[in-house]
Order: sequence, then C-alpha cells, then structure tokens
Amino acid sequence: MKLPFLQKNKDKETASTTSFPFLIVGLGNPGREYRQNRHNTGFMAIDRLAERLGVSFSRLESRALVTKGEYQGSRIVLAKPQTYMNLSGQAVGPLLRFYKVPLDNLLVIYDDVDLPLGTLRIRPGGGAGGQKGMASIIERLGTQDFPRLRVGIGRPPGRMDASAYVLQDFSKTELEILNNTLDRAAEAALVFVAEGIQAAMNSFNGSGE
Repeated sequence: MKLPFLQKNKDKETASTTSFPFLIVGLGNPGREYRQNRHNTGFMAIDRLAERLGVSFSRLESRALVTKGEYQGSRIVLAKPQTYMNLSGQAVGPLLRFYKVPLDNLLVIYDDVDLPLGTLRIRPGGGAGGQKGMASIIERLGTQDFPRLRVGIGRPPGRMDASAYVLQDFSKTELEILNNTLDRAAEAALVFVAEGIQAAMNSFNGSGE
C-alpha cells in the first residue's frame, strides 16, 4: 500500500496551490570533472531554474544539494542528488517523504540520448528508457507514475557507446544550442508549477523552433 505522500493528488484542480510543495529534481553527477558533461544536463537545467527563482544551493539534505523558492504562491524545493546518477533514487525518495510531496508535484529533469539536441519532452509518467538515474528513482518509489522533463542531447556519433558519449563534455556549438534549451526547460518547469503538466506539455514539447 502506498504511503500518503506517494499517492496522486486527485483533488489537485480544486485544492489551493499552496497546499502542497513541489519537488523539482535535476539529475547529474557531482564533481567539477562532470560539470559540462552531457549527462549533467539535469543539473544545468535545475541551476538555470534556481537563477530564475533567485535562489542558490547552499545546503545538503538527504544526500542532495537543496534550495527552496516560491513561484506564484507555490512552494518549490529544488534538488541535485549527490549520490551519482545510478543511485539518484536514494536522494529523491527521502526528499519526497520529508517534504510530503504528492507524486503529481514531483518533476524530474534529465538528459535523453533518444531526443535531438534542443528538444524537450514532458510526460506524466513512463519507464526509464535506459536512463539509470530514472531507473533508480522508479525502483525506489515503486512507481513510474510521476512527471518528468527529458532534455534531448542527441545520439552518439558512429558506433560510440552511449555510456561514454554522455560522460563527454558538450562541444562549443552544442553549448550554444543548449543555452536556449535550458532557458526553455526552466520556463517549462515554472509553467508546470503554475498551470499544470498539460499546459507545460502543450507549450514546450518539441524543438522550440
């Protein structure tokens, strides 16, 4: 049986938006050597969102760097798990419990090799699609029914293994494209908070062209 904090908020449309906090998580690997890696796109997006909210990461909770903000009357917790990608669920699960966040109010942002660079894809649920951070979160929560924002990083060239590709830094040209994508990802997260996932999907799913 699911604990109350893991249940869907079926009365979300009629409940006050201030009743439930939001938890927005960006996935990546801690450490300076990983900072510009493709696999750290989730960290980059959550940093861009923190800039938009005027907050910065200064505390460690449940094995994650955490900061808090508000947007249009809603409380938001931003988190960057420090467990390394494959164990992201070890941070997300405890944070979800501690802040009593319903699954509808959880948004996980991460890189996706199956989407072209510059593309965003928001979904209300689904499998991990081979992304090990998401697989860890799904395993820890015991469900895949929670919102996620995938940020496209493109396929590896030639026969390069995807696990090696995601741990490479973005090229200068890629970073120019990514910069706009990160702005859109931050805006998509704010629309998700203020207007719901359907509005975010309608406005941001695609390449942004």
